[in-house]
Amino acid sequence: MTAHVTTLRLNHEVSVRSLTWKLTLVILGVSLLSIGSVFLLTRWVTVREFDRLVNAQARADFVEQVTTYYQNTGSWRGVMNALPGRFPPPDTQNPPPAQPPREAPYALLNQQGCVVVPSGPFRLGECPAVRERREPLLLDDEIIGTIIKVRELAGRGPLEEAYLLRTNRALFYSAISVTLVAIILGLIVARTLIHPLKTLTTALHALKAGELGQQVPIQSEDELGELAHAFNQMSTDLARANQLRRDMTADVAHELRNPLHVITGYLEAMRDDVLQPTHERLAALYDEAHHLQHLVQDLRTLSSADAGELSLQREAVLPQELLQRVHGVWQTEAQQQQIALRQQATVDLPTIDVDPERMIQVLNNLVGNALRHTPPGGQITLTAGRDGASVVLAVRDNGRGIAKEQLPLIFERFYRVDPDHPEAAGGTGLGLAIARSIVEAHGGTLSATSDGLGHGTAFEIRLPCAT
Repeated sequence: MTAHVTTLRLNHEVSVRSLTWKLTLVILGVSLLSIGSVFLLTRWVTVREFDRLVNAQARADFVEQVTTYYQNTGSWRGVMNALPGRFPPPDTQNPPPAQPPREAPYALLNQQGCVVVPSGPFRLGECPAVRERREPLLLDDEIIGTIIKVRELAGRGPLEEAYLLRTNRALFYSAISVTLVAIILGLIVARTLIHPLKTLTTALHALKAGELGQQVPIQSEDELGELAHAFNQMSTDLARANQLRRDMTADVAHELRNPLHVITGYLEAMRDDVLQPTHERLAALYDEAHHLQHLVQDLRTLSSADAGELSLQREAVLPQELLQRVHGVWQTEAQQQQIALRQQATVDLPTIDVDPERMIQVLNNLVGNALRHTPPGGQITLTAGRDGASVVLAVRDNGRGIAKEQLPLIFERFYRVDPDHPEAAGGTGLGLAIARSIVEAHGGTLSATSDGLGHGTAFEIRLPCAT
């Protein structure tokens, strides 16, 4: 068993580690996908907006240069000399540069619509008929020329490329940092989620190995917390059911031992001619055999109720009819014990859909218990009333009562309020357990209340109305 449990725990640890890494990889994968998407989108937007800024700055510089030139000279003659680095004047003393200067991305037309600053397909001195892409150039609200955008600025300078390189490097380092953070957070989240499952699985393996009563800590109020709470409740119920089974086995053995001991003792004595089989002795044997038969029948009833196979012959019955039948059964015995047995029912009660014989069995058990625990001069009252959609049948007495700490236990099998004197209680100790099982099989509830010893006891049966 120990080796089997150890193997199960090792397999469990391997599976938990696998689940931890799977969850970590999922979180990491989602994080990397998100980070990569954000990185590419941010880089694309940055480059695009930077190019727009560069082109806007180039246009502003071009407009400022040509406008300043026109303002200073009053004409466009020699305007190309105002664009240094782009259109240098011819210089016979200095050789031309190895690479031709960049051409302006804008063409400039004078007031007559002729090109004074060429660019692209627009040649110097031509008067193109192109109307689109034209933008008037103003000076003191006077149109002094027209600008035509030919293209975007061709290429970026060293400064621009260096700026974008630094920006991309910063984005890359940020992505690496966020990825590391995602890995760490993924491991933390995975361990946080897996730890309760690991604890729960370990407890389940221990439960499977026979270590009942396992409990796991409830560390949250989410679904994992609900799962832990459900496990704890299941484990508690299972341990309790196992203990009840053991107690029931011991109680059944005890209940069988006494009558069997009496029967075998009498029979051995009669067999050995120590005692003669008189009528009184045979009657005692019959009573003990009848007690055994009653015990077996009660156990069979409880077994059927536990399995949900309790046979019910339902029919619509008036509650007061049940009270009348029970009152008639116990009236004589109550008078002999000098106990007043009364009944009262609310008028116009609805019918209840029950097995009348089973409900009579329940009420007989309750009245019989009340008679055994009510002293002479006491009173037992059978009542029937309505409470909303339920009919309430009650058996109340002013007898010995039940201690508050014993009330939750009285419906347990073989439980006796006075275990030191079980003969005073009579029966097999299964009556209330059977009564509750029968009532619950009808969809109702059976409960008991008492203000303590010496203040009587009340049993209430709540059943749904049939009409």
